Amino acid sequence: MFKRALRGNIYGQRRVANSNGLSPEMQLLRQFQADRLKKTYADLMESERYGRTTQFFLSDIYGAKDFSQRDADAEEAYNSMRKYLPDRLLTTMGKAVALNRLTKELDEKMLHVLVNDLNMTDKLTPEMYAAAYRTLDNYDERVAQLDLIMDIGHGVDNLTRIPMIGLILRVASRPAHRAGWEELQDFLERGFNAFKQMGGADEFLSIVAKREHRILDQLFAGDPHPFDVS
Repeated sequence: MFKRALRGNIYGQRRVANSNGLSPEMQLLRQFQADRLKKTYADLMESERYGRTTQFFLSDIYGAKDFSQRDADAEEAYNSMRKYLPDRLLTTMGKAVALNRLTKELDEKMLHVLVNDLNMTDKLTPEMYAAAYRTLDNYDERVAQLDLIMDIGHGVDNLTRIPMIGLILRVASRPAHRAGWEELQDFLERGFNAFKQMGGADEFLSIVAKREHRILDQLFAGDPHPFDVS
């Protein structure tokens, strides 16, 4: 993989994703989730050490955007590079692909309940969002989603300690853009650089895990203020 990457060809053939963009209802759901995360992690956004990584999560992982092409590119790249990748990079990429699939599935289930059971139209309230969580009753799936996020975070943190990875990303940038892989390439570079500048992600990931587990428990318990982590 390293020799291939240094020649500038790490992705292979690219296929265009079949997507018409986010529906208005999915856009509403994604925006609600993005706004909630901004409030939950407002303090980390202001942190000199963690601000850049927090912004990466909010804009590149949970932004109110259609990530269909990037996610399709990530899966295609993972499949085409599996025989070249070292185990720890392969494991992290594989979990990222699994997280993309699970998150999409969970969002689609949420949207179905919100629209068909809770009559959501052009407004989504915290009460409706919490009710949808309880209706779905998929606590274990949500825990699995959070566990994947933590595993990927620790995996990326470990990769930032391998000098060759950063070199590969820099060398691959220009040919990746020429071949149409710019969305995935830019995502990888931003994520790698955001984690690298932290100088260790353990504390950051511990904060995220603690807050998200607390919110998850409060949502399923019917807490009147499920997003309060103060």
